[in-house]
Amino acid sequence: MPRDIPVGNGSLLVNFDSTYQLRDLYWPHVGLENHTAGHPFRLGVWVDGQFSWVSQDDWQRRLEYEPATLVTNVSLVNNKLGLRLLAKDVVDFHENLYLRQITVHNDRDQEREIRLFFSHDFHIGGYEVGDSAYYEPERKALFHYKGKRWFLINAARGQGEEFTLGLDQWAVGIKELGGNEGTWRDAEDGWLSGNAVAQGSVDSTGALHLLVPGHGEAKGWYWIAVGEDFDAVIRINRNIRERGPDSYLERTRQYWKLWSNKEPDDALGLSPELTDLYRRSLLVVRSQIDNDGAIIAASDYDITTFARDTYSYMWPRDGALVSAALIDAGYSEVTRRFFEFCHNVVTPEGYLLHKYTPDGALASSWHAWYRDGQKQLPVQEDESALVLWALWKHFERFRDVEFVKPLYRGLIIRVANWLMSYRDENDGLPLPSWDLWEERRGVLSWTVASTQAGLQAAGNFADAFGEAHLAARYRKAADEIKAGVEKQLWHPDLNRFVRMINRREDGVWDVDTALDSSLFGLWYFGMFPADDPRVVSTMKAIQDHLWIKTDVGGAARYENDYYHQVSDDKTNVPGNPWFICTLWLAEWQIAVAKSEDDLKPALDILNWTASHTLQSGVMAEQVHPYSGEPLSVSPLTWSHATLVLTIRELLAKQNSINLKKKE
Repeated sequence: MPRDIPVGNGSLLVNFDSTYQLRDLYWPHVGLENHTAGHPFRLGVWVDGQFSWVSQDDWQRRLEYEPATLVTNVSLVNNKLGLRLLAKDVVDFHENLYLRQITVHNDRDQEREIRLFFSHDFHIGGYEVGDSAYYEPERKALFHYKGKRWFLINAARGQGEEFTLGLDQWAVGIKELGGNEGTWRDAEDGWLSGNAVAQGSVDSTGALHLLVPGHGEAKGWYWIAVGEDFDAVIRINRNIRERGPDSYLERTRQYWKLWSNKEPDDALGLSPELTDLYRRSLLVVRSQIDNDGAIIAASDYDITTFARDTYSYMWPRDGALVSAALIDAGYSEVTRRFFEFCHNVVTPEGYLLHKYTPDGALASSWHAWYRDGQKQLPVQEDESALVLWALWKHFERFRDVEFVKPLYRGLIIRVANWLMSYRDENDGLPLPSWDLWEERRGVLSWTVASTQAGLQAAGNFADAFGEAHLAARYRKAADEIKAGVEKQLWHPDLNRFVRMINRREDGVWDVDTALDSSLFGLWYFGMFPADDPRVVSTMKAIQDHLWIKTDVGGAARYENDYYHQVSDDKTNVPGNPWFICTLWLAEWQIAVAKSEDDLKPALDILNWTASHTLQSGVMAEQVHPYSGEPLSVSPLTWSHATLVLTIRELLAKQNSINLKKKE
């Protein structure tokens, strides 16, 4: 199930699914230690002897955000109960605090007592063994803890200086053991047992009672404070009591508005829909970035049902491309931490490995160190090269010499020397490595293009730091790679470049001619101009053969893509539409455009993108080729970053065209 509305602050991340169940709670790193392990935290309502969880079918739900901020705007309507709820969710921009404001509207004539129930299915540290929970009467709050992971849960009614603190009901109990489902079942008669403590596999439920006048409203608050110990969480709770919960909501709203509005709307010159999606994409991207620098691919825990692993890792490739988007949009602080992260984890030999956990440890991998009696490097070479490419973009944009100085020897030169050495001595092409889709090993067009770009970036840095001899070596290697591409990866008989080649023991190249959207990299990273006739014919082949020929549209990754495959109709549906691959077509159309009219196809794709996002503006990895529903993880950080890059490139091209008109 997709995650429709993430909210976070770079340390604490909370995700909600499409039924408004809190499904993920990560802390102290974005993407590391999911204290729910994907289990739902429920919100329920009791009134007039009737009970309903808001995830049930009798609720009409609308899950959105307030414009240009990481504050949710969730509408929940139950005509059967005569109730409307408006919820605002935030993770405070500074404190490790998740806070929800709920305004309850009573659509009946008479005053009614409405009881809100909040259930908590913690799996602290990702597992339920050894958890503890208890009710504490002094603060009228629930506590869950294990080791150095503490969670305080409390509620209040009212607003401003007029609010009353504390839960009105509570229950702590055993779950997932001996047939016990959890205390959330205890809530369904409107009353909780009041059990005050449990240990092992435990859950809890708390309630807040509101008296709501006929055709009137009442406001309630609910929060989870997070910290390493009891003192840390009660400090946050005390501050809420002293300042009022509304102050945390308002300050976080203003912080994210300030963060996302580096440029006024009229300076962007986009339609309101694309302006909103641009800002939403920046905010979603930020929610998936850890404050220590790791840019997480996705934090949707449900993907574990597919592969028994998650996307909650830092892939250097994804991180570099996301950084490129943030750099173009003017966000230097976030990207600096990413490059420092890469500096810290790069191997002494100069390459980055498959992926990393948000705290910098080596993550799980399916790339082998051994094959056919030989040692092989389990790398995707583009992951090392693109970090240099993105770092040069950062330096060009911000000219932050003192930031780059400590990275020059330990990251830039180290990686560049490895890129230069990890090549076939016969033709200068990079040696085989895994492709960007992590499915095949060989010499990929995408990889050689990114490797050449990384060496060019290293040459630029070497020149800037006065080492012309190094710059010349890196550029010579880059030129040799380009020559190898022209010789081995361009196929005149197909009138296009090919995806991959592999040298056999007899020296002959095996050629993989499958069309792949990633051929985009040959021009995007600067190896060839976008309007080179060979690039044009290649991109047109991608457009013709990988576009989904259903009402949904969009572009597939490559021919006969098996990942989350839903159709055997390879002619019309070569794969599921990916936001990234579809937007790559727009980026190419922007790059070759010479007039405003030439930009229309790219705008059409941007509008296609907007129309296939979730109601909240969140973008998945893929969409269903027939229904348009999200597939795989959601949100995918890379999808949102590609949208940002495409819009920045559109704006730059529009400015260039307008300047030429004035000349």
